[in-house]
Amino acid sequence: MDVVALTSLLLLLLLLTTARLSSAAAAAEEPYGVRIACGSNQDLYASNGFKWAKDFGYTAGSSANLTVKNTLVPMLNTLRYFQISDGPENCYNISVPVGHYLIRCFFAFGEQDNSGREPQFDVSLEGTLAFSMQSGWSQDVDNAYEDALVYVTDGAATICFHSSGHGNPAVASIEILQIFNNAYQRGPNAPPSQGFVWRSVKRVSAGAAKSGYGSDFQANLWGGDRYWESDSSLFLPGSVVTSLQTSNSIANCSTYPNIYPEAIFQSATTTDPTETISYTLPVQANQNYTVWIYLAEIDPTITAPKQRVFDILVNGVKIFEGVDILGLAGAPYSAVFLNATVLVEGRALMLTFNPVIGRIAFNAFEVYQLIPVEWPTVNQEVWALQILKQSLNLPTRLGWNGDPCVPTEHPWFGINCGFNSNASTWFVDGLDLDYQGLQGYLSDDIGSLSSLQAINMSNNALQGPIPSSIGNLSALLTLDLSHNHLNGSIPGNLGELPHLEKLYLNDNSLTGQVPASLGAGALRGASLNLGNNAGLCGVGLRECHGSRSAAKVGLTFGILIGIGALVACILLYWKRRANIARAQRLPRDAPYAKARTTFVRDVQLARTVLSDQFKPAYHEQASNTHSTLL
Repeated sequence: MDVVALTSLLLLLLLLTTARLSSAAAAAEEPYGVRIACGSNQDLYASNGFKWAKDFGYTAGSSANLTVKNTLVPMLNTLRYFQISDGPENCYNISVPVGHYLIRCFFAFGEQDNSGREPQFDVSLEGTLAFSMQSGWSQDVDNAYEDALVYVTDGAATICFHSSGHGNPAVASIEILQIFNNAYQRGPNAPPSQGFVWRSVKRVSAGAAKSGYGSDFQANLWGGDRYWESDSSLFLPGSVVTSLQTSNSIANCSTYPNIYPEAIFQSATTTDPTETISYTLPVQANQNYTVWIYLAEIDPTITAPKQRVFDILVNGVKIFEGVDILGLAGAPYSAVFLNATVLVEGRALMLTFNPVIGRIAFNAFEVYQLIPVEWPTVNQEVWALQILKQSLNLPTRLGWNGDPCVPTEHPWFGINCGFNSNASTWFVDGLDLDYQGLQGYLSDDIGSLSSLQAINMSNNALQGPIPSSIGNLSALLTLDLSHNHLNGSIPGNLGELPHLEKLYLNDNSLTGQVPASLGAGALRGASLNLGNNAGLCGVGLRECHGSRSAAKVGLTFGILIGIGALVACILLYWKRRANIARAQRLPRDAPYAKARTTFVRDVQLARTVLSDQFKPAYHEQASNTHSTLL
């Protein structure tokens, strides 16, 4: 082997070793995780050593006793609920490292929080609507748990509870558990996982003796401590199914970045050679679902490929054909997984295993609904609205928590939003907060809402001056701040807004001179009302005392000059017409006229006589001249 080949081989070995060490180091680090006992005023500890943090400083709402026992986490005994007076949306904002997380909630209700009646509400994760707690959700204990896979990109996990007007949203626990960023990649041609919230529809460990969390099965924590449900309760009575079990170790079950409990591969569901196995799952219509199948051949009677072959179908359509576990894995007791994404048009997803050769046997599966991530509102505008919320002393009942524009089903009260398709962001184009009891002041940060077209905060109790930053809102069409207690002068740049059509500042305590530029707006058809401001003067109001504006003086001076010029022209014209008329009225036999006429005639006769007298002499002189030239 030459030196070049040896060097290349060593370099390749070094790269492979480095990659393995990097993966091992990543797996060795502890994932970030936080568990919150909602409504609790003290930290709690589970039998497995997990800490459940007290619910302090995360959100608003009230605490109540948990009357429905949480069989999975029995030490939880409180919940947090949000009344209508807390606002239509309330959020937990929890600081976490940027990354990929499983977020799980346990929902409950009781007498103190909802008078024993089941509430209905929505839950959004990172601004995307993820869970809808519809009527009947509490009848099945499994529906009280919801989890989803979410990417957190801003350093804070935001979980918001949106009221639907049917009871008070209530939550007993929240878990935020980190998994690897590139876990659950669906293949090179699939859209990035970051573009979706993955809502869990069902997670099943086939043939398992009991359900449990990954931690119950001593799984690596990077697996997100997912809850795996036994399928024993999913079959109809009379179904011919049996369970396979093994205690042998399973290879490749926790290979970076996809981490699974070994236990889910150590059991399997099987049936007679001619029997199919189906699971029917309720789903939302016209949505995309990603199906993950987990397989390992644990039957010692299967010793070679092609001894067990089956198809996998979703709603009668094959998604995997001719599945041969031993052929795929290359050896028994070795894990493999399959993945496919399907569009389901109806309200049921039927997952079917159909035998081709031998008996069916499979170990586990997961089904996720792929919910496209909602694009966020421009970050600068979100911060501006939060500052405005404080300065306006916004009533708690109005909420204003989370993202103002998303989820689109639950925008903030009084906020109108638009979407910028080029930048893939939402923006605020309207504030409609009239008659809301606002008692604060308008912050300069309102000028950061650069896309505003309409502001209506009339009939409140706002105080302080009108911020000059409003004059920078070039898209503004309507500004209605009437019937408040605003004071100070009107910013001069309001009259420079190019598209302003309506300006209502009446019934305030404004003072000073109205900017002359506002008069120009009125001239071009804008509607202007500045009445009932005792201290205002100028355009459309009483005259300002003491001095006139330069514009008004200039206008007056120009008018006087124009009038003077017009008078001068009229006088000149009149004088000329008078002279002409006087000449026309003079008699022809007047002495002056006769003398003038005689004088003209004598001059003409004299010219004729002189001309006749000089003709011979002229011809004689001309003849002599001609002779001389010859």
